[in-house]
This record gives sequence, structure tokens and C-alpha cells, in this order.
Amino acid sequence: MAVGADLTFGVGRPTSDTQSIGIAGAGLLGRLLAWKLLHQGHRVSLFDRGSRAGECSAAKVAASMLAPYSEVVSAERCVFDWGRMALSWWPQELAALKALTGEHIDFAAEGSVVVAHELDKSSLNHFEQQLRSKVADCEHNIERIDQRRLAELEPELAERYRGGLFLAEEGYLDNGALLATLETAITQLGGVWHEYSNVQCVEAGKIVLENQAYEFDWAIDSRGMGAKNQLANLRGVRGEVLWVHAPEVNLRRPVRLMHPRYKLYISPRSGNRYVIGATEIESESMKPVTVRSSLELMSALYSVHSGFAEATLLHAYAHCRPAMPDNLPIIHCEEGLLVVNGLYRHGYLLSPHVVESALAMMGESGVGLQDA
Repeated sequence: MAVGADLTFGVGRPTSDTQSIGIAGAGLLGRLLAWKLLHQGHRVSLFDRGSRAGECSAAKVAASMLAPYSEVVSAERCVFDWGRMALSWWPQELAALKALTGEHIDFAAEGSVVVAHELDKSSLNHFEQQLRSKVADCEHNIERIDQRRLAELEPELAERYRGGLFLAEEGYLDNGALLATLETAITQLGGVWHEYSNVQCVEAGKIVLENQAYEFDWAIDSRGMGAKNQLANLRGVRGEVLWVHAPEVNLRRPVRLMHPRYKLYISPRSGNRYVIGATEIESESMKPVTVRSSLELMSALYSVHSGFAEATLLHAYAHCRPAMPDNLPIIHCEEGLLVVNGLYRHGYLLSPHVVESALAMMGESGVGLQDA
């Protein structure tokens, strides 16, 4: 079931009611839950089919945009509400992570820009109409901008576009740095890593591997696609992204290009690096990025900014995002067992809601958590 909650968040304090907790799946949700539970004073062990570097996680193959306005056009209203919560949640957690580890994670919430070529202006107009109807109570954060205003926000885009949309409450964070910092924090707090562990099933108080079973007070299943044998309706949605280094491009904000067939997005990183993506394919293929996708992404990228012509291709990643039939996350909690899954393409946008809701449900079931 999808669960909504009105929660106050922050790092918890250790509690005398310490319990042992096993987490199957050390992707984004698994790491965030481990981080929060360790801060509560619990003993946490993580099991993952890959290494602690997270190379097998769908969280690594993401632009990690925090874009509730952009996403709600093709999603339920709750995605918007939960996503806006993430914009205030992430700065608090990133500050706490930095205080513990000393590691900085790039984060910005200075809005995003949506543009379209002249021939595709109808796509932009349709997008704006849908967006304003979906979030009429927040449409003051949707600004139709002309070329002059675009030049104030992103000067290099104004050379090619006459205007677009400015979505003031959107942003991004550096997912690679986040995953690495969470690994450091979990280790510093005493979390135990079981790398290259092929989890067969997760039951109440038990994580079962091929040749061994581990017992805990609580077992958490956050395996993503790895849980398909226990979640009958779980499906994979393939996504592909490119990482480029473009010294001639200087964009401060995420940029979306409207297109009749797909939406190209560009998410900035430090050092003139950018994450580019667009594909969303109903397929569970884990094959590398295809030539066709690469050509389409790079061609569209060049159409946004000619400086990308001299960019260096750093990485090409493909992965399957776990999704339920309604594309909303599930949070199931019973005594000794928590199941969280189905972040779809909204991992960094919805994980704060999922984590805080899951912790609240565990607390109600007797895990002994402090009120978050």
C-alpha cells in the first residue's frame, strides 16, 4: 500500500531500546534506512548482491533531480506533495552527513528551466497547461519566461531559445557523492556490511541467503528488482543516462527539453559535468546503453547547447528501476518485517517520504524508535 504521512524529520537520538536490524538491499532506501536507524542507536547489518560501492544499485543510474513540478504532470498528485517534502528534508540530512563524515554533497534548489525548440512549442504549451491544472494551488511557482528572463537565469540558453518555463521549487543533488558518503557514515556508526550476498528471501526477523540464514529483531526488504520473487506485481522500467564533461557549457540548474517523443533532461554536477537522460522503457533488460539511445541523447543534447559538441563522454549507464502497477512506492510493515520498494523513476524525490513513513510505522509496531 502507498502510505502518506505528515512528519517532522531530522536525525534521531540513540535510544536505550536497541534492537538488531537486518537490511536486504543496500541501494538508496537501504542506505538511508541504515543511516537513520544507526543514529537511533540500533545495530544494523546490510546485505547486498554487489559491493558497498553500490555498483549494482539503480540509485547509481539516476540524474537525481528533485523535480516535483516536472514529474507530477505524468504522475499522481501525491508525488508532488511528497516531492516538495524532499526539498526541505535533503538539506537537513546532507548537513548531518557532513557533520559526521566531513564529506560535501552537491545540492541545489534554485529551480529548473524547461525549454522547447520553436517547432515543439506546442509540447511546451501542453505541458504548462497540464502542470497548472494539476497544482493550481502552487502555480505561483510556475513562471512563463521570455528571452530576457531566461538570460538572467541561464545566459547560455538564451542564445538559442526565446523563453520557456521556470519552476522555482526544483533542484538536484549529487547521487554518486551521496551513496559514497552514506557508505562512510554507515561504517563510522558501526553498520556491518555483507557484500556480494545473494539474498533468497526476507521474512519476519530473518534474511535468508543461499547457504545461510541470519536472524534479527527486524528484517527490512529494500532489494528493488531483487525482491521480484516475493513481490508478484513488481516490474522493471529501464532507464539510460550519460555522464559528460563539457568545459564549454555552464548551466547552474537542471534543464528539460520538451520533445514530441521524449523529454531530455540535463542535471548539472560540479566541474562542468552533466548527467543526461531521457529514456523510459518498459523492459527489464540490463544490457548496456544502446547505440540508438546514445545517438538520440547526444543529438538532442547538442541541440540544447552547441558547447556539448566538445564534451567528453565519461559514462553510459543503464539499469531497471523497480515499479509497481500504479508507479507509486509501497511500504508494508508487520511485526518484525518491513518491505519498501517501487520508487520507479522518483527515487531521490520520494525516498524521504518513504523512509520517514517506514520509520514511523516501525515505531508504531514496537521497534522502539524515538519520534522522528
